[in-house]
Amino acid sequence: MPGRRARVRRPSLTAPSPTEKPSVRAWSRQRAAGRGSLNRPGADLRRLPTGLDLRGLRLVEGVRAAFAFGVVILLNIWVQWPPLLTMALAANLACFCDNGGPMRARLRVLTAFSLLGGLLWAGLGLLKPLGLPVVVPVACALIFACAYARVWSVQAQSAGNVLVVVLCIALDRPLTPEQAGITVLMFAAGGLWATFLALVIWRLHPYRPAHRAVAEVWHDLARLCGDLERLVALPEPDNAAFDGHARGHRRGVRAGIETARTMILDLARSRERVSDRTAQALLRLESAEQIFSALIAVGELIDSRPDPHRRALAKTFLRRLRPLLVTIARAIRDDVDLDLARLEHSITRVAEGLSADPILAGLADRIVGRVRIGAKLSAPEGYRPGGTLTEGGRLDRWTRYVGPLQQNFTLASPNLRHALRASAVAAPALAATLSYAGAFTHWLVMTVVLTMQPFYAATWQRALERIGGTVLGGLAGAVLAYYATTPLMEAGLILVLSVVGFAARQISYGFFVTCLTPLVVLLVELLEPGHSSWEIVAMRAGFTVLGGLIAVASCLVLWPIWEPDQVRQELRRALKAHADFAEAVLRAAPGPEREAALLASTRAAGLALNDLEAALSRALQQPRAGHHPEVESALVADATLRRISARLTVLRHAPEAADPKAGIWRDWITATLAALGADRPLPARPDLNQGQSLTRLVSQVDLLAGTLRPGQIRAAAAAGMAAPSGPPTMSVTR
Repeated sequence: MPGRRARVRRPSLTAPSPTEKPSVRAWSRQRAAGRGSLNRPGADLRRLPTGLDLRGLRLVEGVRAAFAFGVVILLNIWVQWPPLLTMALAANLACFCDNGGPMRARLRVLTAFSLLGGLLWAGLGLLKPLGLPVVVPVACALIFACAYARVWSVQAQSAGNVLVVVLCIALDRPLTPEQAGITVLMFAAGGLWATFLALVIWRLHPYRPAHRAVAEVWHDLARLCGDLERLVALPEPDNAAFDGHARGHRRGVRAGIETARTMILDLARSRERVSDRTAQALLRLESAEQIFSALIAVGELIDSRPDPHRRALAKTFLRRLRPLLVTIARAIRDDVDLDLARLEHSITRVAEGLSADPILAGLADRIVGRVRIGAKLSAPEGYRPGGTLTEGGRLDRWTRYVGPLQQNFTLASPNLRHALRASAVAAPALAATLSYAGAFTHWLVMTVVLTMQPFYAATWQRALERIGGTVLGGLAGAVLAYYATTPLMEAGLILVLSVVGFAARQISYGFFVTCLTPLVVLLVELLEPGHSSWEIVAMRAGFTVLGGLIAVASCLVLWPIWEPDQVRQELRRALKAHADFAEAVLRAAPGPEREAALLASTRAAGLALNDLEAALSRALQQPRAGHHPEVESALVADATLRRISARLTVLRHAPEAADPKAGIWRDWITATLAALGADRPLPARPDLNQGQSLTRLVSQVDLLAGTLRPGQIRAAAAAGMAAPSGPPTMSVTR
């Protein structure tokens, strides 16, 4: 709570010993090849990010969801009125739709789900007696709409997925008009009860998600700093370790910054003004982003000129900086005040003793200044007064709802392809399951639609996690159902599993499914007694395996998105973004306009690299695409662009490091990057000395040009023009 003092503690951080060469090198390579998680992508693009992220545990949200669901279940045990089970299911499903965020956005989504879900269930129940020729086309059209709803937002995507579950359940049995009316009322009552509980009665702190996201950014900076310190301690430079560090940490920090920025701006737009707390979060996030940029420059200084003296100074600086970042992150997360008097000494000491290296000292001063801002904002006197929102206001309804539908209504859009694929594959699955009319056949259609994702790699990962989680959870559910001999015991276990399942939603999808499956087994036992728990487990596991295989196969057969094409597009965007970055750093005139251009171009370059690596990761996991020549060359280009971006960041923060006489080379660098991004002929390479400050940057641009345009480089060499003097290049077929 505000007003409490945060203890200033130094986290344990053991520096590696210079004598332990094999273990340190093995550690660095292991870090570079680590498996990512749902919220933090790893450095190895070939591995699925299926790791557990325990930071995503939300116990209070799990308790709230279980309470919304459990109260109605217990009421039904007492009253024994079947429509209450519809209300309980609606409350449970509404909790699945609630992903947090601004109150107004959540209210819109949850209210729409509560009303549409009841109407969907009642309408399909009334249509069921009309037979397959009517039911299947209507259901497929609804599945298309539910899958296409992802173009609006993540909340709309979640609501669309849960409405597919409602659709599958609604097709189990026909309804009379009277039953349909009761279903609409009870489903709406359950959904609105969960909404009322979440947004009015048990309202969690509205600012907490945004501040937690900002705290995660500062924690990620501390992890980046710690990993960089360990790289500095290596007995000799390791290019592979630095590449893994850059790909893993920079990608994760940039994604965290953008997530936090989106949450803060959504919160501000929902209130139509920037409050004191929102302004505080924005300033902390801005400070963290500037620290992130400066740390990239520090890493580049270490990697580019690894002399022992600079490495020793950098190691000392990083060792002092990391505890401060951790302390501020904890204060933001716990919403406590820092003891600024005690902390000021540590902040001042961070940059001491660096005067022997002016560039490193300048970067350290910049970082220390932003750390001081982050620390002072933890105190009430550091609050900034609120004002009007300057980065966009509330969007009109046409732009908010119709605009995304129009923009994505093209076969080039992965979202439209996904919706078409989901509805096309669901048609035969619906026809088969409705003809068979088994008690659990709807699980097949659910699995097919919910496992299917716009991209093959995401579908493959979702299928693996869903199948593995279903098998493990089913076994656990069967054992629990065997010992739960009364409805009250089953209800109690359902509540416990509901708490665990909802609390673990952000940890891992596989872990979430593992917790969810026992809940489903017990829920079926409670709602439809007479089925063996092992029968339920076998049917669910069988339909999950079959549905997962169908979903994976459909992504390769129906309107496939071939990742080499996506990689080519994302690489072109990354090249254009870095051309703009180089233009802003090397050629823009000093002044406020240059600073604004630098901020925008730095962010655009970072996002473009993240998008490129996401496309590369999907390509490497697609059959045969990982060995495609364009994917292989894009991997080299990605690492090269990371180094170009880092070198430009050094020149951004230390413009005095660039030789003012190297104007010709500045023009050549920006023109070459722009030509690569626009697919134009490369400019002639100057036959002049580029100066010490631009040597590394020029060599990286040479490598990039040789990787992407080997034919033109060879033709230029054959014509007697100057050939690049950089490292060996890789040929690529265009």
